Amino acid sequence: MRWIAFVLFLGIFTQACKKTGIVTDPGALVFASADTLSFDTVFTSVGSVTKSFKIFNPNDEKIVLSEVKLLGMDNYFKINVDGSPGNATNVEIEPNDSIYVFVAVNINPSVSTLPFVVQDSISIKYNGNEKQIQLQAYGKNARFLNKREVTTDSVWTSDLPIVILGGIKVRENVQLKINAGTEVYCHADAPVVVNGQLVANGTAANKIVFTGDRLDEPYKYFPASWPGITFGESSSGNLLQHVVIKNAYQAIVANPQLIPVPKVVLDACVIDNAYDAGIVAVASSVSARNCLITNCGANIYLAGGGSYSFDYCTVVTYTNLYFDHKRPVLFVTNSYDGFLFDLDAKFRNSIFYGEGGLVEDEIVVEKKGSTAFNLSFENILYKSKNPLAYADAASLRNLNPAFDTVNVSKLIYNFRLRDASPCVDAAKPLPGVLFDLDGLTREVPAGKPDIGCYERQ
Repeated sequence: MRWIAFVLFLGIFTQACKKTGIVTDPGALVFASADTLSFDTVFTSVGSVTKSFKIFNPNDEKIVLSEVKLLGMDNYFKINVDGSPGNATNVEIEPNDSIYVFVAVNINPSVSTLPFVVQDSISIKYNGNEKQIQLQAYGKNARFLNKREVTTDSVWTSDLPIVILGGIKVRENVQLKINAGTEVYCHADAPVVVNGQLVANGTAANKIVFTGDRLDEPYKYFPASWPGITFGESSSGNLLQHVVIKNAYQAIVANPQLIPVPKVVLDACVIDNAYDAGIVAVASSVSARNCLITNCGANIYLAGGGSYSFDYCTVVTYTNLYFDHKRPVLFVTNSYDGFLFDLDAKFRNSIFYGEGGLVEDEIVVEKKGSTAFNLSFENILYKSKNPLAYADAASLRNLNPAFDTVNVSKLIYNFRLRDASPCVDAAKPLPGVLFDLDGLTREVPAGKPDIGCYERQ
C-alpha cells in the first residue's frame, strides 16, 4: 500500500511540475468580450471614466499576445493590461483563462477644439493575427438619450447638444417641441420615430440641426451616418421650421395617412446628403416651402398618391465622391405596391436640377389606372430630355440655374443665385410667402420674386 501511495504521489507531482505548452498556430482562437467600448457618460466637467473588457484564451495551451497597444496618438485614452499600465508585449494567457484590459478616458469637455466624438483603437496581436477593439467617447458636454421613449409632452432646449443612442420614439398623442438652436446628434443605430407630434421651431439665425454623431474627418461627410426621421401613421400636425437634416439614410419618411391638413410641414428647411432619399412619402401629405434638398440618392420620392405642395424649393443633386447621381431628383406616382390612390400635387417656383451620372429627366411622373391625378408644375426650372407634360408655359427647361458656387471635388456648394441666373425675377408671387430660406424678404412688392429657395438680394 505504501508503494501504491508513493506511485500516486509521484504521478501527481510530475503532472504539477510539467510545463504547459504555448500554442503558436495562427488558427488558434482568441476572442474579446467586446468589439467596441463606448463611453456614453455625460461629461459635464473634466471627465475620467474607466471601462474594461476581457481577452479570452479558449485553447488547451498558453497563448502569447505579442502586443496589446493603443493605436492613437491623442492621449485621451489610457490602458492597463493584466495589471500593467500602458502598452504591453508578450502577454501570456493561461489555457482556458482570460485577462482584463482596463481603459480609462480623460476628457475636458470645455475645450472647444475637441471633436464631438473622440475615437481610438486597441490593437491585439498574436500568432501573426490582429484584432482591434474600437474606443469611442464624447468630447463635449451633451445630454444623452439612450433608447428613449417620449411619453409626455416635452421640450428640448439648446443649452446642451442632445446625443441619441439606440433611437428615440415619440408616443402617439404626445408632442415633442424643440427650441431654436438645438443640436441633435444621432448615432448610427438611432432613428427618430414620431408617432405623436414633432414641433421644431428654429429660426434663420438659430437653426435646429439633426445629423450623425461623427463630426471628425472624414466621417462628417458620410451619408447614411444615421437612419433619419420617420413620421408614423398616427402622427400628424408636424412642423419643422428652419431645420437642417444632414447625412441620414432617409432624412424624412412620411408614412401613409390621408388627412385634410399636411402631415408634415417643412418651412425653410435644409435636407442634405441623404444616402437613399431626402423625402419619402407614401399615400401621405407634405407641404414644403423655401426648402433646399440637395445631393441625395433620390431627393423627393412620392408614391401611392397623396397630397403635396412644394413652393420656392431648390432640389438639386451633383455626382460627387459619395454619390453617383442615378435617380431623378423628383419622382411622383399614384401607385405603390400594386395599389392606386388619388394624387393631388403642385410644384411652384422651384428648381429641379442635377449634373453627373446618367439621369436625363430630373422629374419622372408615373400615372397608372384611373384614380384622380391632379398634378401641376408652375414657374419651375427643370432639366429634362423632353418637355414635361404637366409643366406650364412659364417653366424653364434645360437652363443652367447659375448657382453661386459649386465645387464638387471640394464638396463646396452655395446654391444662392448669381445675378445672371434665369431664375432671378422668374417666379410668380404666392400669397403668404414673404421670406426666403435665409429669412430675407422676397421681392413680392415688385411682383418679381426668384425661383428657388433663395432670393437674390
